[in-house]
Amino acid sequence: MARLTGGDPSLLRRINSAAVLHALRGAQTPTLTELVRTTGLSRPTVEGVVEGLMESGLVVEVPAAPGDVRKQGRPARRFRFRAEAGHLLGMEIGAHRIRVLLADLSGRVLDRHAVAVDEAMAADDRLERARVTVADLLRRTGVARSTLWAVGVGSPGIVEHDGTVRLGTALPGWTGLPLGLRLRRSFRCPVLVENDANAAVLAEHWTGAAIGSDDVVYVMAGLSPGAGSLIGGRLHRGFGGAAGEIGALHLLGREAAPEILLSTTGTPLPPLDEPAMSEVFALAARGDAEASAAVRRFVRRLVHDVAALALALDPELVVLGGWSPSFEVVLEPLREELARYCLRPPKVAMSALGAEAVATGALRLALDHVEERLYAVEETAAQ
Repeated sequence: MARLTGGDPSLLRRINSAAVLHALRGAQTPTLTELVRTTGLSRPTVEGVVEGLMESGLVVEVPAAPGDVRKQGRPARRFRFRAEAGHLLGMEIGAHRIRVLLADLSGRVLDRHAVAVDEAMAADDRLERARVTVADLLRRTGVARSTLWAVGVGSPGIVEHDGTVRLGTALPGWTGLPLGLRLRRSFRCPVLVENDANAAVLAEHWTGAAIGSDDVVYVMAGLSPGAGSLIGGRLHRGFGGAAGEIGALHLLGREAAPEILLSTTGTPLPPLDEPAMSEVFALAARGDAEASAAVRRFVRRLVHDVAALALALDPELVVLGGWSPSFEVVLEPLREELARYCLRPPKVAMSALGAEAVATGALRLALDHVEERLYAVEETAAQ
């Protein structure tokens, strides 16, 4: 395989095409003159690129706007990027739900679908439910599977680059599962798999509580807490993809597991029992003494774990998320703890995306992949 060099005219064409396409996607319906001004390219070059993009179906000419008539009496030609030329999917495969977002090539969500699943569901059954959920959404929206350009997936566990779950204790049969490979059998497009907390931090940075902040920690609170981190705007996965696994800190002997801390009976809560956890928080809110003590133990443990992560990474912002709005009780204790230990305490905020954070981050993965393809200026050619 031979990489194109800077002297190759085909590479120059790709650079020009990427520049024009980027300008088109960043504007609504620019004219040729506006594209020339934005890209710095010559008018003949821009005209040639636009014609090529129109032939590919990615760009379309639109009716002239009022005031577009030039001195010669002809209206200026306007164009737009055809976001409807393809589609993307963002999917969360979790312990209690499967959630799918359908979007166009701009990342705009067109429709969504979510179904509840049992945490004890076998891996094959969970994957089949995911396939059915996608099929139902596509059928309902009238979108053909062949128009999908990329699929992003967020799921619990330590995920390898090829989409294999190296370790996944939250879901039965998940450890060692070639999740990416299994899902690719259902699609004719790339499938990108990421840890759920990592997907969530991408979502908050893209369109949530972390817009404008490039050093962020997203904490997925719950009975099996985890965290995703951005450093300098880039996802930090760690050497083996296990960065942010704060749910394992009790294994170091620091303190009991969350399901023990949150118990009001002396018997640990089931590890993924969201209703039981919600009930403890609800009882605490109503003034129940044992539930209040359990919530304080849980909050103290979570706050200490997040503070340790913040000390190591020095983020600008910590975003607290998860499936329950009850986690708002953690905000103030977390702010106080970070102020005590951090030289420059980070800001703390609740997730702006709530239950859709993971699926939204998975959609961002798919969009990133498509944008790399659209703006690619290098390619390989067979010798």
